[in-house]
Amino acid sequence: MREKLEEHHDWPSVYMFKFVIPTDQEKLKQIHNIFGESAEYRERLSKNGNYTSVTIREMMLGVDSIFDRYREVSKIEGVISL
Repeated sequence: MREKLEEHHDWPSVYMFKFVIPTDQEKLKQIHNIFGESAEYRERLSKNGNYTSVTIREMMLGVDSIFDRYREVSKIEGVISL
């Protein structure tokens, strides 16, 4: 994955993250705390409202910063990274 990111992006660059989480405001708040105020968020509830898809666009300085974000989010129980 590192090679593909380096190949297709010039850094710094806006990167899009996608996650699916069980609908839970606390989990959503944890994700917002990881990415901060400068990121752009889009959220969408599933048909039955059990899950929320979260798309986040953020200016990233390089591949390592992307992996850092994924590592932090992976600590939140129930989050699926796409």
